[in-house]
Amino acid sequence: MYTVFRPELADLAREVLARHRAHQAGAVSPADLEEYQLDRFVATVDYVRKHSAFYRERLAGVDSIAIKALTADALAAVPFTTKDDLRAFGFDLPSLPVSDAWVYYETTGTTGNSTPSPRADVDSINTNIAMTVQYEPLLRGLAGPQVMGVCGPSELHAHGDTFTEVCRNLGLATVKMWPHSPMVGFPRALRVLRELPVTGLFCTPGMAVALAKAAIHAGSDPRRDFRMDVLMLTGETAPPAVLAHIGELWQAEPHLALYGSQESSVLALAAPDGGLRLTPLLNHYEIVDPHTLTPAVADAGGVLHGELVATHLYQGAKPLVRYRTGDLVRLHPDTRIEVLGRVADRLTLNGVETTGHDLENLLLDGVHGYLDHRILIEQRDGCDTVVLALTPESEGASPTGLTASAQAGHAAFGIEVETRVTDVEAMPAAPGPVSWKTPRLLDRRAQRG
Repeated sequence: MYTVFRPELADLAREVLARHRAHQAGAVSPADLEEYQLDRFVATVDYVRKHSAFYRERLAGVDSIAIKALTADALAAVPFTTKDDLRAFGFDLPSLPVSDAWVYYETTGTTGNSTPSPRADVDSINTNIAMTVQYEPLLRGLAGPQVMGVCGPSELHAHGDTFTEVCRNLGLATVKMWPHSPMVGFPRALRVLRELPVTGLFCTPGMAVALAKAAIHAGSDPRRDFRMDVLMLTGETAPPAVLAHIGELWQAEPHLALYGSQESSVLALAAPDGGLRLTPLLNHYEIVDPHTLTPAVADAGGVLHGELVATHLYQGAKPLVRYRTGDLVRLHPDTRIEVLGRVADRLTLNGVETTGHDLENLLLDGVHGYLDHRILIEQRDGCDTVVLALTPESEGASPTGLTASAQAGHAAFGIEVETRVTDVEAMPAAPGPVSWKTPRLLDRRAQRG
């Protein structure tokens, strides 16, 4: 509605929408996309150098006119931006004062001090239209009337504002409620979910599990007593086995809705055919070796494995140039991306490198009949051992598929997999910095070392 009062924003919104519609329809050729990205990359470099105190100094030696292609050689002269830069330079990094933004957010501080993440209208128009176009075939394909629950934080965080606006763009009713808020709480949230009824959730994987557990503890059955059609999950890594499990809990269709962060905004979005896809009209992407910072080399299947680097292609409150996300990813030739976790959180089990994402997926694939889980990594007699702990769906019940899980762990890493059927909430856990992000894996070797 605000565009009615600011015609220039209405014109921008129509332009952005037409661009995304054309890309979705396959009407943008690879050459056209490459040209668009180059033009917008250079525009972002010029914009931040003019408006950001940090980038004015950091990019002083960069000749944007000399950037003729977005190749590794051409970009070598453009310095990376790091999380440490965001923490150290704070309000010197944005390209607009907060008074010129429409809203102010901050990072949650999960990996350090909170950093400013203001949004201008230009930011939200670009990202929310991208989300609306991407979600449209997925959400409008659902049967019957829909009410979407937006169950994430709203204070100083984009979750509530973003997903409610996108749903409104699609003509979907929303209810915004944060179960951890003292104004809401889990009993009230469950009542609202049941009475309306809410048919879809935008939340973290951990929140979807927490709501299901709260419903069961209150004597309800998430499958029988609620009418959930779709789960749009974001904010945490969730490998396919975890995604499928959460869908089973609610008897609903689970999707990874969005990959991004407060500082990077939207980096990838859900696709109707499953998984996350890059958003190349919003960002330029690079995959680099996190040790050498040189371009990652594709494997035999054309898959790139490394740290994701992104540059915003729209010029809003705080565009970032060659931002090292600190996230380890696998990028497939079809632009499908798997987010494997933090670069700093890579694991080695008995000399074999892996990630929490892949370990979790390996151990839980084919396991059914549980509510929640935790994975503990320990060292016993000089060998790495994994404990897979599972909360059963009901007292006296036992999950299935545990033998195959243990065999898979031994085959991949030569590890013993001990399974425990227990209340995982009573077990030691990695400290979670914020309530909506559930730490599901604890490496006790690091604690003892």
